[in-house]
Order: sequence, then structure tokens, then C-alpha cells
Amino acid sequence: MGRTTRLAATWTAAALLAVATPTIAAQAADAAPRIDLRVLLVDDGGPATEALRAELDEAGTPYTRVDLTDPARPRIDDAFLSDATDPATGRPRARFQGVVLPNDNPFGPDSPEMAALAGYEKRFGIRQVDAYTYARPAVGLNTPEYSGTLDGRTAQVTTDGTGPFGYLRKNVPFEDNDPQVSESYGYLATPLAQQQPGASYTSYLDAPVPGSDRRGSLIGQYTHDGRSELVVTFVANQYQSQFRLVSRGIVEWLTQGVHLGASRNYFAVHVDDLFASDDRWDTKLKCTPGDVDCPGNPDPQHPPIRMTPADAVHARQWSKDHNLPIDFAYNGVGSEEYRAAHGGAPDPLLQQLTADQKSFRWINHTYTHAFLGCRQNTTTVPWKCATDAQGTVRWVDADTISGEIGKNLDWAARQGLVLDRDELVTGEHSGLRTTPQQPDDNPNLAPVLAKSGVAWIGSDTSRERAQRPVGPALTVPRYPMNVYYNAGSATEETDEYNWLYTKKADGGSGICEHSTTTTCLKAPLDMKTGFASYIVPLESRIALGHVLANDPRPHFMHQSNLAEERIGLTVLEKVLSDYQGLFADNTPLVNLRMRDIGAELSRRAAWNTALAAGKVTAYRVGTTVTIDAPAGVQATATVPAGTQQQGATAFGTAYAGARSGWAAPAPGQDRITLTLPATAAAPAAHPATGPAAHPQPPAPALPVPQAVRHALPLGPGDTTRR
Repeated sequence: MGRTTRLAATWTAAALLAVATPTIAAQAADAAPRIDLRVLLVDDGGPATEALRAELDEAGTPYTRVDLTDPARPRIDDAFLSDATDPATGRPRARFQGVVLPNDNPFGPDSPEMAALAGYEKRFGIRQVDAYTYARPAVGLNTPEYSGTLDGRTAQVTTDGTGPFGYLRKNVPFEDNDPQVSESYGYLATPLAQQQPGASYTSYLDAPVPGSDRRGSLIGQYTHDGRSELVVTFVANQYQSQFRLVSRGIVEWLTQGVHLGASRNYFAVHVDDLFASDDRWDTKLKCTPGDVDCPGNPDPQHPPIRMTPADAVHARQWSKDHNLPIDFAYNGVGSEEYRAAHGGAPDPLLQQLTADQKSFRWINHTYTHAFLGCRQNTTTVPWKCATDAQGTVRWVDADTISGEIGKNLDWAARQGLVLDRDELVTGEHSGLRTTPQQPDDNPNLAPVLAKSGVAWIGSDTSRERAQRPVGPALTVPRYPMNVYYNAGSATEETDEYNWLYTKKADGGSGICEHSTTTTCLKAPLDMKTGFASYIVPLESRIALGHVLANDPRPHFMHQSNLAEERIGLTVLEKVLSDYQGLFADNTPLVNLRMRDIGAELSRRAAWNTALAAGKVTAYRVGTTVTIDAPAGVQATATVPAGTQQQGATAFGTAYAGARSGWAAPAPGQDRITLTLPATAAAPAAHPATGPAAHPQPPAPALPVPQAVRHALPLGPGDTTRR
């Protein structure tokens, strides 16, 4: 069917504490202070602190930001950091459970603010992350044996690092997406052989020092003077995979495994247009016959693309082998058209898929895939909304929309297909706003969704990334994959890719004629090798980037991509293979169906709104965590294994060596109370273990490559980095 081309290691709290703070007796419960579950983030505007800020935002972990570039910022002193007595508990109160600094001392030598922070950290057992700092004795390291780019290098989690980073399999590869651009920078240094009395440095992530048999630390814990710092000696931005791989561990170390917010790695794939046929890209015309912008007729030698029963069998086995359920968005008319074209004979694809229906999930994609927005005037390219004599937009009527939804449900019922009636994806996400031609939703859409019982409607992240209401329904934004609906083979995909992303002189569309962005190709891809050598690595890297960003939004492709050469599965296999090589078995991909993705996004929105309004209070006293959120707002948290919610109910579910999830107060309660396992001793004040560190000269200015200051687009289809 025609449409516009789319451009579109188990880790317990005990283990954590064992590698974290100096061993001392735990504070008695009746002497434990109140520690608020909030992070202090001191921000200099650099990419390292911004990356950690993004991690906290994505997880829903509250923080207070102090902008060092703002002359009106608050001064960091004892009154800012703590209260001598908390009125609610009668205990000393620490306002922050962890401190993030741009480096080990962004305030300068002899700063009273740094002295206040150091005293606060010692008094309450609070940890500090140095987001990007120079390797030198002041942080427990020798001066660097190597300084420079880390592009293409692979770091490894050390044996000690399996505490905070036990969710990783071992390797942490650094990106090298463009050989002509410096994308990363860092310092490789070994710990001091002779630390100051009572001090120690434990490396968690290291890499080989070029030209030697030694390994230099990139992340490590420096314990000294009754304080613990996590020393990071490389710089990254929030989009780079090396940061996304370690960011979870940094936050878990900082918060000692107890914090508000949660992070998981999600991956769901929707396959649209099932039972229909998708029009095929014409490699000679450089367009898709059937689209409004293609003047030619379909080539009889290259008919539309439609899955076969063999493709269905393959999809079932592939899904089982890869433990990744597929969500099929179906159009019933496609099967009826097949029957009509074959003298009323049964549709073998339908027979195969109904027999295997429990192997998949099903989504209503409307009966004919009709455009449900404005009436389209296709006499111009691009199309525009048709209007009446008064210039008023003519909309597809409510009866048509209702018929498309209802007829597809009725057809499925006749075939014995079982699906959730509250999920819907319209053809081309039509009915929803489509800029620039249709900036508003079809006003007839929302009432029909209400009448039809639709609660979740798919939208396109390339048009609108945020979830929003459409009448009683909420959108579920979906990532389009650059595996085209009109391509059944690698050759067709590569040809269209070349046309879209090369200059006219190279046979391209001209989109990139005056573009200086890296999303355009410098030269056409080789027709025989371009798909495997360029498109597959690029598209899988983009998708994996979403996975690593704690983003539950699903990806979508089309039934054509599971037909013929099954090029869509090639991309998905690369995503899954790369993921398996990076993460331990305790951190599996989370695959949710559409309604559960929508609910996750909705809970996050309510939680983030409550946080922004200052309506969430949470703190820890010993092994008891108290969370108070507005009525109707579920709270999210990450805690050690063995944590129970009031009522002797295990909190959350296991993930990445911890437990995390959403919760509401127990019956009869107005707040959430969690009891941590006895092994999760409260943060303890550290008596100084030796004389204070001697003053050290400030770190030199730290270089930051341009590709770290500004996100480097991966290539066509990468919208999150632009």
C-alpha cells in the first residue's frame, strides 16, 4: 500500500558496601541521621556533569543543581547542606545523599565551599563523584601515562568493579563513529604505590596503556581523610555509549544502592502492515509507484512485497530463539484482497499466523490503512489538506474512522485472533497532527477513540517524542527505523538510502546538496556491501542508543522487512548480539507490549511533575526508607535485594543486581515505607583515618573534544543527537 516515504552479576547491598567505604561499626538505628534521597549536582556546564544530570533525569532521581556559572547561585555551606535537628524526626538531617562535582575541587584551593562539602561528607558518610578530573596524586593516582583520545579503545570492568558495575559483562567499548573526528578524551594512570596513611585507590574500570603492559584506571574509588570519591578520568556526553554503559553504576555507587528513580533497558519492536502488501521501491524511477510523488506505474516484474507462510514460520522461530516477542500491527483487508485475487481461496499467510498467534502480540492497525487525518489534496507534491469554498479544512469524518477501527476488530474476531482492543496504530499515524501539512489532530479522532475504547494510540517520535492525550487516550511514541517499508532486499534498501542521502551529482535526491551535517553520505554506498557494512551497524547503533537511555518507546518497521531477504531481522539481530556482549545475565532486555509502554510513560510523567513541583519527600533513617508522594502518584525507587515494603511485600522486581519498580502506599497508609535488608547498613560518618591531605596544585584545564561538547550525529535516521 502506498504512503509517503519515511525518513524517518548479582550485586547485593552488602557487596556494594564491602568495596565502598572504610570498614567501621555501623551506626545504631537510634543514632542514625535522616538522609534525604536527593543528589547535589554542582554543574559547571560541561558535558560530564550534564551527562550525569541526564541520567538522573531519565531515571526520575531528584537532584538539586547548583550552577557554578550563575553569580546568584547559593553558597554551599553547612546551612545549605544539613540541619542540626530535623523537626520531623528529631535527628540530624543531611539534605543530600550524594554529591556530584565537575572535578575533585571545582571551587579552587582553600575554598570554604569545598571545606564545607568535605566536612559534610565525613559527618554523614556521603559519597562524591568527580565527573571528569585529571589523574594526579590529589585523587590517588600517578600522573597520566597516557593522555589523549580513547576512540575505538575497549575498557574493562575490573574484579573490584563488579560491585557497582556488576550488571556489565566486562567490556566497555568507546565509540569511534567518525575516524576524522576526536570523539573522546581521557587519562590513563596507575594508582599511587604509596598512598597517604589510611588512603586507598581501587580501580573499577581500566584500559591498556599504549606501549606498555600496564593498565590505567578510568574510573576508581579514592578513599581518604574519611571520604570516598569516585574518580572519573575520561569525558563523555550523555549520548555516547561508553557513558550510558557506566552511568547506572556511577549512580548506584553514589547513592549506595538506595535512591528514588529506576533505570532499565527496554526494547520492543512493532511490525506494521501485516497481511497487507507494501509497494516496492523502483530502483530506476527512484521513487515508489503508488506514492503521490511517484509518476510511474508498478513494475510487473517486481510486485508489491508481502510476507509468505514461510516468512511467518521464520518469524515465529526467530522470535523464540532470540527471546524477543514481536508485535504485529495488522490490516485485515490485505488478507481479503489476497482471497479475492485468488478466486476465494484461503489466505495461507493468515492460516499460518492464526495457527501461531500465541507466538506474537497483535495490534489493531485499522482495516484498510486509510489516511484518517484531513482529506488529502494530492494534486501537489507534497500533498496538502483539502479545504472547502470558505477555506476550512475538510476532515475525514467520524464514521470513516470508526469503521476503520471497528471493521478491523470484527475481522480479527472472525479469524479467532485475540488482541487488546484498547491498543491502536492508525495508518501512517494519521488522524494525529502531521506537520507541516496538518498541524492539528483530526477533531473527529478523539470522540471516536472514546467510543471505541481506545486507551493507547501509536504516534511517531520523529514528529512528536512526548506522550500526550488524545481525548481519553494517550499516545505511545514509536521510533521509526531506517529500514524502509518499500524494501524487501538489501539492494533496494541501499539504493533508496543512496538516493536519499547523497548529492545530485552522485545520483541522489539533493536533500544533502548544501548540508554540512554528518547525516549525509560522502559517497554512495556500495550496492553489494553497503547494507551489511554501513546501514546495519548504523541503524543497530541508533536503536541500541535508545535501549541504553532507559527509554521504553518501541521501534517499528514493516511486514515487508520480514519478507524476502528479511532485512529487518538482520538489523534486530545486530542490536541483540551487541547487547548480549555488553550486559550480564542479570540485566536482560525488558520487552513490554504497547499498553504497558504507555502506562510506563504515563507514570513517569506524573512522577516527574510531582518532583518538579517539590511534592515528593523521601529520606532514609538507618534501614528504613520513607517516601511521601501526592495521592494517585506512584513512586519509583531502586533498592537492594531483600528490601520489603510495609506489609512484608518484596519491593519491585529484580534487575541489574538490585530491585526496582513502582509502588503506592500500603492499604491504610498515606506514604510508602520500605525496610532495607540488615546488610544495607546506613551511611556512616567516617573518622579521619590519617592526617589531612596536603594541598595539591589545581588540575590543569581539561580538554574536551568537540564531539563531546556537541553530540555527534551517528548518521541518517539519528534524530536524538541532532
